[in-house]
Amino acid sequence: MRRNAITLGVLIAVAVVAVQALLVPLFAAPAANMAPRDLPIAVAGPAAVAARLEAGHPGAFEVTPVADAAAADAAIKDREVYGAILVTAAGPEVHIASGASPTVATLLSQAATALATRPGASGGPAAAGQPAGSGQPAGVVVKDIVPLDADDPRGTGFTAAFLPLAITSMIAGVLVFFLLKHRVARVAGLLTYGVLAGLGAAAVQQLWLGIVPGDYLAVAGALGLFALGMSAAVAGLAALFGEAGIGLGALTFFLVGNAISGIAAAPELLPQPWGAVGQWLPIGAGGSLLRSMSYFDGAGAGFPAAVLTAYGLGGLILILIGRKGLAGKQADVAVAGETATSPELVAAS
Repeated sequence: MRRNAITLGVLIAVAVVAVQALLVPLFAAPAANMAPRDLPIAVAGPAAVAARLEAGHPGAFEVTPVADAAAADAAIKDREVYGAILVTAAGPEVHIASGASPTVATLLSQAATALATRPGASGGPAAAGQPAGSGQPAGVVVKDIVPLDADDPRGTGFTAAFLPLAITSMIAGVLVFFLLKHRVARVAGLLTYGVLAGLGAAAVQQLWLGIVPGDYLAVAGALGLFALGMSAAVAGLAALFGEAGIGLGALTFFLVGNAISGIAAAPELLPQPWGAVGQWLPIGAGGSLLRSMSYFDGAGAGFPAAVLTAYGLGGLILILIGRKGLAGKQADVAVAGETATSPELVAAS
């Protein structure tokens, strides 16, 4: 018996170390290999500009030619591109959208340095009010078309506030599965959670912390749809596979989904295809939807909203056709015990 216990202890240690060995690269590799990969940008200027960008950064940018600055800004606001590089008579300009990704905004500003220092180029004036040593390239006019919220100038609050909602949504799905017996009660509980989580999270982030701009109800809707999608997906897997479904949901939607979500940077900066895969998971889709609703008046919200809706509806359907949770099992056991000890059965025996 003691030998078996020792063997089990060793196997547990080996299993945990193996999982740890897989989790470290899962989180570290995307951060260590962050670089633009087919990053959508607009370019207004001679065709040679795009050629110079490709030569200097092979495979980094997916260039969309535009006629002028107005067309470039429209593409940025519609979330078709992350930014734009323009060649004007006064020198090169770079238009960024830090609201879409502060990291990408910095990368685009750095990429424009080559245009400002090319042979024969005349550098334009620095952006008005730009402090020395701000990280912006000298001689390039930098315009932030969709700036970050003034109370979250580096965008870190946006990223940090999203993780607690992901954790609590996963926990909500687990609790609903285990503690509610009836399937309709589970559906009602998850729908109520989605509504209240959206309203509450939006109130905290907008009215209290002031780190997320945009219309309150639109932001609440985005956060609520994410909360419902995450919680319903976990509860649905639990209803389909039992306790194993909870582990599958935590691994796929939280551990893997968080690592490849691209919330802190952009999906196009992650190694592919993981950046694209992350947008099909709840956290990645939720982050993109919230950015669209808070910074871009809903532009680009269609795909992430559809992904989260699919998770929400799919999870609710699995709950309706799935198995009972802990509360249901306990009730069945109690009923069976009462039946077995009923006077009629005792008399019959």
